[in-house]
Amino acid sequence: MDLSVVVVSWNTRDHLERCLRALVEDATPLAREVLVVDNASSDGSGDLVRREFPSVRLFAEARNTGYAAGNNRGIRASEGAFVCLLNSDASVRPGALDRLVAFLRENPGYAAAAPKLLHPDGSLQRACMRFPRLSTALFFDTVLDRLFPRNRVVARYFLRDFDHLRASDVDQPPASCLVLRRAALDAVGLFDEDLFLFFNDVDLCLRLWRAGWRIRYLPDAEVVHVGGASTSRYDRFVVEWHRNRLAYYRKHYGPLGAGLLRLVIAARAIEESFRIRRRVPPGAGRREEMRRLRAAVREVLFGGREVARSA
Repeated sequence: MDLSVVVVSWNTRDHLERCLRALVEDATPLAREVLVVDNASSDGSGDLVRREFPSVRLFAEARNTGYAAGNNRGIRASEGAFVCLLNSDASVRPGALDRLVAFLRENPGYAAAAPKLLHPDGSLQRACMRFPRLSTALFFDTVLDRLFPRNRVVARYFLRDFDHLRASDVDQPPASCLVLRRAALDAVGLFDEDLFLFFNDVDLCLRLWRAGWRIRYLPDAEVVHVGGASTSRYDRFVVEWHRNRLAYYRKHYGPLGAGLLRLVIAARAIEESFRIRRRVPPGAGRREEMRRLRAAVREVLFGGREVARSA
């Protein structure tokens, strides 16, 4: 098997159908398999795969295990020398995956290759980023960023100087579509499942770089990506994002990084409390919003990981 395409889906039936149809229409010389890990969708996604795409290997989870664990399930069950992680709201253009695999075959020092992402209207989606530093935590989505909107820290993080029309090595392309060398995954391990939904791809890319591998961005491979098809429906989005970011900083920056980020999150919560007071008149509505804010902050800063997963 040359290439295994792993698609993790949670309640994205229509997007998933477009994703799988694009793969069917992508004629390829590669020996390719497609695996769908359905994270307990309630919208008929599993039935769609069984009925319309019988050649696809479906893994129907009994609960939403998260993005990291879902991908790990698919990767472990796959057989390809290369593994493509593909979001259910992404549609490959003909030949895109072939180009990514060809690059990795010709360049053994590279662990992964990523395509150019396009919005559904065909415009460029600026998606590649640099790894977050301690300084990133101080500036991104904080009062410092709002006071100094053109600061170099955030500009560096979002790769605002990067030419997405030119092939180049990058820190962290998104896993919306990312082709990985299985030998590299065997060397550094799969996704960290403590990073339930966010920052797991950042962590994986960082581990690959630290192990001496490189990652390439190839604009001649194109994939249309809607973005947020699953996460926009996840009512714990903000809490989980902050929890996963805190876990990432704790893992890679130790107590200093975790302590700094805790202070940043607390400061952000204070800002939000003032916004609530300005926006919501005194009364039951304001009290309820403040109660939800305090509960979210407590969970992010002090809750165990099982709190989020059992919700």
